[in-house]
Amino acid sequence: MVRRNIMLNQKPLSPAIRPKLARRHLLVAGGAGLGLVLTKSVRAAPSAIVQTGVHGDQGYESAGSFEIVAEFYGPGPSGIVVTDNGRVFVGFPRHAINHKGATLAELVNGHLVPWPSAALSMPSNAPPADRLLSIHGMTQDTRGFIWAIDDGKLAGLPLQPGAAKIVCFDPAANKLVRSIVLKAPALLPDSHMNDLRVDLTHGAEGTVYVTDSSFGHSPALVVVDIATGQQRRVLGKHPSIQPEAGFMAVVEGVPLKYDPAQKPKFVTGGMDGITLSPDFSRVFYSPLTSRRLYSLPTALLSDMSATESALAAAVKDEGEKGVADGLATDAQGRIYTTNFEHDAIFRRNTDGSMELMVHDPRILSPDGIFCTQTHVYCTLGQWNRLAGFHDGKDERQPPYLLIRFPIQGPPVSSAEPAGG
Repeated sequence: MVRRNIMLNQKPLSPAIRPKLARRHLLVAGGAGLGLVLTKSVRAAPSAIVQTGVHGDQGYESAGSFEIVAEFYGPGPSGIVVTDNGRVFVGFPRHAINHKGATLAELVNGHLVPWPSAALSMPSNAPPADRLLSIHGMTQDTRGFIWAIDDGKLAGLPLQPGAAKIVCFDPAANKLVRSIVLKAPALLPDSHMNDLRVDLTHGAEGTVYVTDSSFGHSPALVVVDIATGQQRRVLGKHPSIQPEAGFMAVVEGVPLKYDPAQKPKFVTGGMDGITLSPDFSRVFYSPLTSRRLYSLPTALLSDMSATESALAAAVKDEGEKGVADGLATDAQGRIYTTNFEHDAIFRRNTDGSMELMVHDPRILSPDGIFCTQTHVYCTLGQWNRLAGFHDGKDERQPPYLLIRFPIQGPPVSSAEPAGG
């Protein structure tokens, strides 16, 4: 279902036209190792949706309205958090490419600054538990603290003890305030701790829910008690966590099938996207290699004594939502789902209906996604073009984008009197 006001929205210009747009270039001195950053405060010029068929747009043309917040000419971005006062934090993981730049940075006046410090965010010889190795999923709790999952994985190297961890930062003080190292049996040698959400309503100091999409074939949901550091691995064998057998996705026009016995040709995996309801009563999640959305009551999931059978019985199949990597919830309880098949971001309303928010050929591998009160932010890392999926040839084409679009569309108005 397309938003009713979509034809009134502004459409991003095509890559061929965009260079003609007056814009401001900001050079980064590479100190963060992240290359050139280009930020634009200018929206794309208005343009009507092109009607491509008898019934109008068939899904090939750009739709919706989005703004390019930043362009990155270095490592690809993943996690994203934007604070209430407009500070922008971006994660640059190292599990696919062991880059020499910051793994966590703040976007300040068009420059990426290693955050909370260069000592923590830049490569170093410090023990894995004492530095940030590969920041992936990010979120913010109701107090305004920023949480991130450090998957701990450096491309080409085995996972080291102390490397995979949950980290929490106080943005007001610009400092790390908590680090919870993940350990066996919650952590496996092939774990890919991917994303996380923080629930401060359960547990003495709250509970963290982490998705382990796995670099192998062992996905699971990991539950961590913040106060005690107690952690457990649950539902590893449940169908809602596993990639779907025989799954096929169409990525940039190419039909690709998931086969666990073969080297993957596109980004695949189990439990991946995760988000919480606004009242923290339910956690919603989805495997990467699936089109279904599932949920669990947090009161049960946060209970460290809950049995596997009780958890399995409580899983609710919420229906189809398309393929998704990142998930995010707005204050109204609507869930935004990235979609790498359609170069799009959808919204699932509270009644289960779906809306197209934005679609554009540049929305490649939409990944980290975050809702503020007014906008949805999303990182576009072009992960489907990594060399590992293309016989060793890196087909990514920088820049990698950080985009945003308004949660509420422009009002529908007409100069004609009401009633025609």
